[in-house]
Amino acid sequence: MSRSYSTDLRVRVIESISGGLSRRQAAARFGVGVSTAVTWYRRYRETGEVAARKQGQPGGSKLDAHEAFILALVRERPDISLAEIAERLAEKQAVSVCPATVWYFFDRRAISFKKNRARRRARAA
Repeated sequence: MSRSYSTDLRVRVIESISGGLSRRQAAARFGVGVSTAVTWYRRYRETGEVAARKQGQPGGSKLDAHEAFILALVRERPDISLAEIAERLAEKQAVSVCPATVWYFFDRRAISFKKNRARRRARAA
């Protein structure tokens, strides 16, 4: 991911536009894209913000709020598949996720379980 432009450059572009330069002229003078200059100035006019906002997606998962439900499913049935957990979330919690999202939920918590143990117990019984 690339870094944001400096606040100093943003301020100079915005001040130039406020001082009478067109957005295109200010963009050319400071070597930034026209759409960048337009966006910076629009945000400055609407909110007064000059500094760059945080980049990237917010941390966390949409499954964090459903942790107790998911862990209860695993306790109830240790050999449940990721796809089945995703289906139960859709049915009972109205949360639409793919099995990979469920896997990431477990991976972030360092939770893993081997289904072979459950199969061995079932054969022995």
